[in-house]
Amino acid sequence: MKGIWALVAGALLFFGCKGTNTSLKRVVSPEEMERIYSEVKTPFKYGVVFKHPDSTKMIDSPTIFREKDTWYMTYIVFDGQGYETWLAHSDDLLNWESKGKILSFTENTWDANQKAGYVSLVQTEWGGDYSVEHYKDNYWMTYLGGATEGYESGTLKIGLANSTSLTEAKQWHTGNTPLLSPDDEDARWFENKTIYKSLVIRDRKKHTGYPFVMYYNAKGDTADYESIAMAVSDDMLTWKRYGENPVITRKKGICGDAQIAKIGNLYVMFYFGAFWKPGAFERFACSYDLIHWTDWEGEDLIAPSEDYDQKYAHKPWVIQWKGVVYHFYNAVGNRGRVIALATSKKLTK
Repeated sequence: MKGIWALVAGALLFFGCKGTNTSLKRVVSPEEMERIYSEVKTPFKYGVVFKHPDSTKMIDSPTIFREKDTWYMTYIVFDGQGYETWLAHSDDLLNWESKGKILSFTENTWDANQKAGYVSLVQTEWGGDYSVEHYKDNYWMTYLGGATEGYESGTLKIGLANSTSLTEAKQWHTGNTPLLSPDDEDARWFENKTIYKSLVIRDRKKHTGYPFVMYYNAKGDTADYESIAMAVSDDMLTWKRYGENPVITRKKGICGDAQIAKIGNLYVMFYFGAFWKPGAFERFACSYDLIHWTDWEGEDLIAPSEDYDQKYAHKPWVIQWKGVVYHFYNAVGNRGRVIALATSKKLTK
């Protein structure tokens, strides 16, 4: 009898069983990785699509979503003091106009000089409507927060903001304490120095046992490189770290700024790499369960090649809309720090 059950168990592990095969099948095949690459690649660089109205300020980290037939972008601005978060809008994904500020500097708070925000619960379905989920009567945003002036200076933590309005340029409400800090007792070895950008998605399948999943990049005091980590939550308000190790790391340089898209039965994580080879560039990984990731080993999705992104081409937000893939990224070159776009089909200006 033991032999029969051993055979059954082996068959389940090999073939998977209905309803659980995504948790058993951890590695994505090279053929599937190639298929995803063909689906998401954007070989045509359209150019710079957005600069801050004040050209002396640097902008960064686009998050793109859609509400009532209008596209919106949250982006962060560095002006020498620290990060603040702004909102822009567009009718066509190509021409953007700033609406104003939504997270500002404050005084005598843990996040006084750093509030770099990233909208939570954007729909992840590839080619979907890219709307933002309204949860507990609010829209939500995690943000990189800190008290120290300067470019990503001091100890950075993850804060949470909410608002009843998604598309107006008005201040979001921020909490009094961070969600996650490198000073937490349960901070892991690769995140106990500082924490950077975060992304929160809704996982209705609860692969981790929780409905909300956060990916964020962080650095440790003995691991002086950035890796991508996970945390989970039942209610958006209280978070716990998930796993003992990073989900994506090269153990040097940077892996960061994750964005998740669901393409068929695969989750695709777009992220950027930097300094584990020259420059900064866009990469991706794939997963069946949001936990175990297979890293793409082929060519970069985007790498520096133009005057406007000659230094860095990084920090992705990728969508598919009406048969065209739009890959927004932060470009650093001869036009300063701006938002650029590459596409799967050649678009004319």
